[in-house]
Amino acid sequence: MRLSQMLFVTLRDDPAEAEIPSHKLLVRAGYIRRIGSGIYAYLPLMWRVLQKVSQIVREEMNASGAQETLLPQLQPSELWKESGRWDTYTKAEGIMFALTDRQKRELGLGPTHEEVVTTIVRDLVRSYRQLPINLYQIQTKFRDEIRPRFGLMRGREFIMKDAYSFNLDENCLKKSYQAMDQAYRNIFRRCGLAFRAVEADSGAIGGSASQEFMVLAEAGEDEVLYTNDEKYAANVEKAVSLPPEVEKSPFTTYEKRETPKTDTIEKLCQFLKCSPTVVVKNVLYEVVYDNGITVLVLVQIRGDQDVNEVKLQNELTRLASRYQAKTILALQVPDESAQKKWTTKPLPLGYIAPDLADDYIKTSSEYAPKFLRLVDQTVLDLKDFVTGANETGYHVVGANWGKNFQLSDLKMDLRKAKIGDRAIHDSSQTLNSARGIEVGHIFQLGTKYSKAMGATYTNEQGEEMPIVMGCYGIGVSRLAQSAVEQSYDQNGIIWPVAIAPYQVIIVIPNLKDAEQVKVAEQMYQELNQSGIETLLDDRDERPGVKFKDSDLIGIPYRIVTGRSLKEGKVEVVERATQKAQEIPVTEVVETLNNLIAQAIDSRK
Repeated sequence: MRLSQMLFVTLRDDPAEAEIPSHKLLVRAGYIRRIGSGIYAYLPLMWRVLQKVSQIVREEMNASGAQETLLPQLQPSELWKESGRWDTYTKAEGIMFALTDRQKRELGLGPTHEEVVTTIVRDLVRSYRQLPINLYQIQTKFRDEIRPRFGLMRGREFIMKDAYSFNLDENCLKKSYQAMDQAYRNIFRRCGLAFRAVEADSGAIGGSASQEFMVLAEAGEDEVLYTNDEKYAANVEKAVSLPPEVEKSPFTTYEKRETPKTDTIEKLCQFLKCSPTVVVKNVLYEVVYDNGITVLVLVQIRGDQDVNEVKLQNELTRLASRYQAKTILALQVPDESAQKKWTTKPLPLGYIAPDLADDYIKTSSEYAPKFLRLVDQTVLDLKDFVTGANETGYHVVGANWGKNFQLSDLKMDLRKAKIGDRAIHDSSQTLNSARGIEVGHIFQLGTKYSKAMGATYTNEQGEEMPIVMGCYGIGVSRLAQSAVEQSYDQNGIIWPVAIAPYQVIIVIPNLKDAEQVKVAEQMYQELNQSGIETLLDDRDERPGVKFKDSDLIGIPYRIVTGRSLKEGKVEVVERATQKAQEIPVTEVVETLNNLIAQAIDSRK
């Protein structure tokens, strides 16, 4: 392609809406153009990158035995109501674009395709002989993000590869899952990315286990906790660890004490001269289920620990059936105005005890009549602990479970793992932190969707069995921008060779020099004929502008037809290192072929 013929406009200044380097650079370098909030056009250079990424994805998915398909973006609400996710996606999370057609039928623009693909398999698969199968697509998805930002990182319209495996049983699922794990590692490696696979929360999609693939970058929205021995890595939402050791309580006798102005753990421990590890704090939450019932939740957790609200949400979802519900619509710490809706009298905030009386809750069909009391594992073995006295300005000390307070039967891990915590697999290892951009996520779904939607098969014994499913996603457009976020300098983008829009750019410093033009044209033809994707900068611009643009757009290798032509040579510059060398014109094709092959082969 000749740059003079391309839709190519670069910007000198950073766009006002861009916050992170990759977003700024992709706009400045003429790769993407904002059309609306969270909506971007992929310009010619970007589309070539996306095609490269998609092809690598396609090759590895095909090699794994997966079959490519294309599923509809418009999805009937009935399918989502079958799975029980319509309210979750349209009301609770609110990320699905929902609409009504002229026949008053509800439809959604697909944020994901579990329901659609399950319907297809339910209708077409009957026998165990047809399983396992893995169907995938590369498709545009839509999500109504609350705050679209960071360009292609969190947009409302994006390109995604999603795949769904349909398996005979859990063992069969694990084999499919492992095949996808390997395919994903191959994909990210071939794309030239530094990544880390981490344990992850399954979120609204559900399932028994999931794993995220994170591109390591400072601008990442996710925090990854990991150990240096590389035996553990997890998203902070999922991470587990050993909390610090409990210090010995200075209190041996149970008593109520006046503790004025101690409504925080820090103030309390200063006043009582004790460690937060001997404090039981009681955190109040308000959860709304999809049947309209609001439940007030009291979480008991050690004073030096914080509640992981993702873990809490998952546990509350699992408890939904207690309240004849299926899922959660909202979870929050109720502020003063929210409390007034259900309290019979002011709460002793900051001084709540585990046995806060249920009569604080108004009698109403909208509210569960009793507090749901959840116990984090960090408080189970505490002795002679400190906690609230259910009276403003007072705490109790020297308290014990079974004697002064009763433990709820609902005991679980609700704490948020932190940097510096000891690892569970090896207490000599501590958790470190890094920022990551999620570019892939694989799930072991199990039978969540197949049971809800009646997707079954007949086994060898003639029994009807639910199909066991897996789900596997890659953000294609997000991956492309992540590569930029991971590899750039003060001059612009540094594309990995495998996904660069072009592998080589030829710059003609002086269009009035006939020899420069002639040699450049000759090399352009020869390089393209040899399979090297080459861009020719034949614009009538100053050399400095051309060199700056070349660095900005990040083409891996630049050839300059300059003064060295007198000696039958051209300058070849590697973008990543800025290393320059003069090469005879007759050796350019061979040299570039070798350089490109080495760069690509090193990532396989």
